[in-house]
Amino acid sequence: MASRSLSRELALLVLGQVSEQNKSSTADLGIESLLDKALESLTQHWREALDSSATELDQAQQRLLDSELQQGQASTLDVVRDHLRSSLGTAEQVLNGLSATLELPRLLLLADQEQIRSAAMERIAQVIRQRESIDARLDQVMEGWRLARLPRIDRDILRLVVVDLQTMGTPAPVAFNEAVELANRYSDEQGRRMINGVLRRFHDAQSTAAD
Repeated sequence: MASRSLSRELALLVLGQVSEQNKSSTADLGIESLLDKALESLTQHWREALDSSATELDQAQQRLLDSELQQGQASTLDVVRDHLRSSLGTAEQVLNGLSATLELPRLLLLADQEQIRSAAMERIAQVIRQRESIDARLDQVMEGWRLARLPRIDRDILRLVVVDLQTMGTPAPVAFNEAVELANRYSDEQGRRMINGVLRRFHDAQSTAAD
């Protein structure tokens, strides 16, 4: 994994532990303790999602038993299939996300930590410093929504894209592709669709402004 991708992921995890009202210097953030909290929060999130998946599997099993008693009514079987698809999809996302979460500390140890730390802190500082203007730009392409209505992880993924484009000099295709990768790893299906839509409209607005 490239150092840039690692620094962006580290920035995303740390940002989630920083109050959106925080205006302090990144020197005051204590990146190690914030990363520990981020990993703890993510682990708890995936544990809860896995519990939810297990509940859906139990419901599917119970409905399957009910359908056998009712001689396999088609409508009941359709519901069972929906439960199974949903629970298996959730389980897959949980396993992928938990794997990524547990892998990050090892990757940081193997990589150039100072380079990754510096790039991550620069991204974090830019988001904190420019949050109001970044959010305003994103709100312009939300189409009936506001950024504040999105889950925190989705907001921060989008904010980091803007920082990459405006400050870090990252080419748009690279910034968008890596944002999608983060969404695949840390967001849910609805969040991924929303992020993809916002990125597409943001790119269109950028292209129009450049013409």
